[in-house]
Amino acid sequence: MNLPNRLTMLRVVLIPFFVLAFLMSSVSDWIALVIFVAAGFTDFLDGEIARKQNIVTDFGKLMDPLADKLMITAALVCFTGAGLVHPAVTILIISREMLVTGLRTLAVSKGKVIAADFWGKFKTVSQDVTIILILIWQSIGTGTVADILGKVSYWCIWIMTILTLISAINYCIKNKELFMDAAK
Repeated sequence: MNLPNRLTMLRVVLIPFFVLAFLMSSVSDWIALVIFVAAGFTDFLDGEIARKQNIVTDFGKLMDPLADKLMITAALVCFTGAGLVHPAVTILIISREMLVTGLRTLAVSKGKVIAADFWGKFKTVSQDVTIILILIWQSIGTGTVADILGKVSYWCIWIMTILTLISAINYCIKNKELFMDAAK
């Protein structure tokens, strides 16, 4: 297994440690933050190495976006359980991820590849930023800075949700022929 794929698998392995750290005491909120940021760094790093060394594998095409979706989903489920994110937001975001993954699977069966576009990348950045802000907010605990981060996180959750909807609609419109062909 090449280095980019190992880094992708490391992200998957980090998920239960992130969840465990988040669910434990407030001291581990910082650990959850470090794990999430480390996972994000491995995502950046595996992409850079794969591009620089021209290493593109079917495993990487499948697992890299899946590892990202699993980490985002784990964070949102944890936040929903802690009352930090409304369940409707989590359901909407998970539904979008499943829809786009299904669309990509359908495209592959037709010999096509649906690459991430601007809205998909923008959505991902908004999710990462929002999750990091929430983790910092929870790590700080109380005080003026925590209050400000709580308010900023609240608005970021809505921005992330709107971008997720725009991204889902965009993917569906751009790939409507796949739906039409599949329905025949």
